[in-house]
Amino acid sequence: MLEWLAALCFVILAVLIWPGSKYFGTVSQTDALLQGLGISQQAAKDMDGVQPACAGAGTGDVKARTVALICKPSALANYLLKHCRTFSDYSPCVGWTWRASAFLQSVYEACWPYDSPVQFVRDNLQLSDEGLVALDWAVPSYQKRRRTSSHSTSPVLLIIPNSFGKITRNVLKLCEMALSHGYLPAVFNRRSHNGTPLTTLKLQQFGDPADLREAVRYIRYRQPAGRLYAVSESSGSGLLLSYLGECGSSSYVTAAVCLSPLFRCQSWFENGLCWPLQWALVLYQKICLSRYKTALGETIQTDALFSSCSLRVLEESLFCQTGPAAPTGPGASGGASGAWDAYWERNEPLRDVDEVAIPVLSVCAQDDPIRGDTQSTVPLELFETNPHFFLLLTDRGGHCGFSTQPEGSAAGAAGAVGSAAVPSSGVGSGGVNWSHKALLEFFRATTDFFAAEERAKQLAARRRGLGGGAGGRAFRHRSVSTCKRMPACSHNIHAIYNWQRSYTR
Repeated sequence: MLEWLAALCFVILAVLIWPGSKYFGTVSQTDALLQGLGISQQAAKDMDGVQPACAGAGTGDVKARTVALICKPSALANYLLKHCRTFSDYSPCVGWTWRASAFLQSVYEACWPYDSPVQFVRDNLQLSDEGLVALDWAVPSYQKRRRTSSHSTSPVLLIIPNSFGKITRNVLKLCEMALSHGYLPAVFNRRSHNGTPLTTLKLQQFGDPADLREAVRYIRYRQPAGRLYAVSESSGSGLLLSYLGECGSSSYVTAAVCLSPLFRCQSWFENGLCWPLQWALVLYQKICLSRYKTALGETIQTDALFSSCSLRVLEESLFCQTGPAAPTGPGASGGASGAWDAYWERNEPLRDVDEVAIPVLSVCAQDDPIRGDTQSTVPLELFETNPHFFLLLTDRGGHCGFSTQPEGSAAGAAGAVGSAAVPSSGVGSGGVNWSHKALLEFFRATTDFFAAEERAKQLAARRRGLGGGAGGRAFRHRSVSTCKRMPACSHNIHAIYNWQRSYTR
């Protein structure tokens, strides 16, 4: 009872004080961060001009500027600055309103229910080790035909929710908006998450992409003609970045976006959150795992698991036990501490970041209460040196919040992504999230850029082929050797997947 009373007092204090204090300190915090990155205010003012440091994206007025694009200079970066107008069209809620509070809008997006007009058709995929994961395909409620044809060329949007398995308002609204732009959204559910049965004693580790790899193969088998895009939310970005790093150019993904990602996950687990948030997340995981308490007792110490009070102790209890009664927590022995470090050597999201071969956009807010301080939790050097990574950094937005002012929330909902729209009676009738508009525009821009590059290469090759006869005579006297390469993972395309179809709302 005392905990609930303290939580209520904390919320009331945040409502009364936090919005105003954050409002008056926003500009100075942003300018200090940009100056730390070596970005001048003049560079941030000029949106339309191509920046030599590719570090500024904002409006003409310094006080109104709320977004910065941080990346390495490249042709793709210049194209994004020119064609992604949504990047500079962010008008966050300010003043004395609860939506101006990063904490409150983050809790609202994570916990408040959302009456979505979208329904889901579930595919339970049986993996090679007899485990089960699920893909929930989003369909509008008015659509009579529940399945799309395998010959459909509509792009597939693979959505990876947070690592705790909670389907939030953010995910539901993203499915709704993706459908309105012609995408086929599919939500990936890990083992035991969101009603997925746990058929083995193995749970998916934080950054183990093996299950996701098999799910992507199934998507390619089911929709071979459509492009594949990926979006991750919060801690689910650890799984997406791990997959992109391990698979490299064989990921089958055209482009990816991470919404409010966690980059340095080991330190995030070790440092912990403020006690109300950490208590809520630990309690939610315990409730989800309590269903399998008897079965999990064969491999882990359930007493330590269900008595844990922090995210680190709970994660250690699940994956880092070295013996039948191994201690866990910060005060554990050296063996348990070594197991914890070894666990993150295999699961840290950025362990293979140099192998990522597709454009990846990260959308972050400086006032994110879950991730923490920007300069210590965001690897800014990665975005400044790696041409595949782009950081869209906002002053405000919280954690997967990015609430906008009412007058600008409805504008641009029908922005061009180059797809067919659905009737206005169903999907797309709710408010539009700015981060969702930004990621769809990012997908469109990157697709158009690569298409233009491919056309330019074909035109150049055609011109070289029509080049003079001397080159042809010289070519006839050469011996050309060719080698046949099997496409990556092609031997797994014909694997047998057993799935059950059911309808959930």
